[in-house]
Amino acid sequence: MARTPLKPRIVFIAKFVIALIGFYALVAFNPVNDHVIVPFTEVVARAAALPLRGIGENVEVDGTLIRLSRFTMDVKNGCNGVEAMLLLVAAILAFPASLRSQLIGLTIASAAIQVLNLFRVSCLVWLGQHHREIFDFFHVAVWQSIVILAAISMFVLWSWKFAEKPLAQSR
Repeated sequence: MARTPLKPRIVFIAKFVIALIGFYALVAFNPVNDHVIVPFTEVVARAAALPLRGIGENVEVDGTLIRLSRFTMDVKNGCNGVEAMLLLVAAILAFPASLRSQLIGLTIASAAIQVLNLFRVSCLVWLGQHHREIFDFFHVAVWQSIVILAAISMFVLWSWKFAEKPLAQSR
């Protein structure tokens, strides 16, 4: 049984960590936060209100605030899906694959993360309105774990199914 060389793994981890630190530094920069992240989060709040309206909830959205009659949720950084996307983007860009494969993976996986996150935000607002006693548990323990695990799973699936051939050719 041939051993896989250690160097490609170390290079991947180094690229991943550098990219992740760089992305987090970028989104923490106030002008980027104020002019990109906050407007994106407002879109997330408006989009998350749509399924709630679809099930008959009377929802108001003001910026990043989603209001129902007995519950208001402010969608903040960490709840907008950006961090899960940054994790995913850093992993895909660090992985030795073709640019085409990376772009396809980034597009599909980022869209999937956002769809999952919209469902998450809608569920949390509904839980806050109707089952406030379990909201915190689902907000912190359940949904955060699901979104991060989904991002990791998408990367693993992409790397196995779509990026394996370029990696094998680079050996």
